[in-house]
Amino acid sequence: MQWEPPRSSTAFAEVWRSWLAPILDGSDLHFVVRSLADDRCLGLVGLHAAKTACPEIGIWIREDVHGNGIGREVVAAVVAWASKELDPDGFEYPVAEENMASRRIAERLGGSIVETRSNPKYTSVVYRLPNPRR
Repeated sequence: MQWEPPRSSTAFAEVWRSWLAPILDGSDLHFVVRSLADDRCLGLVGLHAAKTACPEIGIWIREDVHGNGIGREVVAAVVAWASKELDPDGFEYPVAEENMASRRIAERLGGSIVETRSNPKYTSVVYRLPNPRR
């Protein structure tokens, strides 16, 4: 994860307050990934800059359920839903360069690398996923 958790609840309050405006105006959408069998939380998926021509998708899946195809399923579901509802040109999907599982998600969905980014924690590759309706 690129994000570094704040050191205190006061610091975190500043962070989550900055998230409210984009959530309320519909430009950042967040979905909880739940198990169909027992409704437990398996992770999160976000669609950021949702109202732009190329929104960004980000996921976090619990480590104890890695390797079960959940990441691919949720990214594909968000791409399908957002393609129908928002009709963007495509989607950005940044992943850590060394995260081969996330890279396979992008590649299986027809993604191609369009850039690399560096941050203090890791280097990422940014895939462009196509809008399947175009």
